[in-house]
Amino acid sequence: MRTNNIILIGFMGVGKGSVAREVIRDSKYMTIDTDDLIESMENKKIKTIFAEKGEAYFRNLEKKVAQWLELSVQNTLISTGGGFYKQINLKKIGIIVLLDSPFDAIIKRIKEHPNAAKKLKKRPLLADLKKAKELYDARRPEYLKLADIVIDVTNKTPEVCSKELLKKVKKHA
Repeated sequence: MRTNNIILIGFMGVGKGSVAREVIRDSKYMTIDTDDLIESMENKKIKTIFAEKGEAYFRNLEKKVAQWLELSVQNTLISTGGGFYKQINLKKIGIIVLLDSPFDAIIKRIKEHPNAAKKLKKRPLLADLKKAKELYDARRPEYLKLADIVIDVTNKTPEVCSKELLKKVKKHA
């Protein structure tokens, strides 16, 4: 495992992007967002990829990104999409940090964001909250099993989460 990369995992909307932006302000890390890479590869938004080509196609794109990350990326904080944790080479890419929060707190966080409608719209799997909760319930134990470090982000600012994350990563390395 590369210990010079940090991989942020967690359910969609938990705040991986927000925490990543703070970590790069507080550290030497560069940052990459796997969803942004996929959108650049396809020249389409994630919701459009899902609508036009389906989830299986999207997951294959995630696999390509994971392979590239393993071979090509160092000293980087990698913010991932909610399902990216299923990539089999994740442990080879870096230290896995779970940003954890209860489902209701995640939904509340998204709905209270000034850009809430846009944030919900860009996450096709949140269109049906009952199904989204089932997905959260299925994924959370898998996230916990995979994580090297867990950060509870509930009711914490991205700044506080960043400081906690960097402190725990330093101890782990």
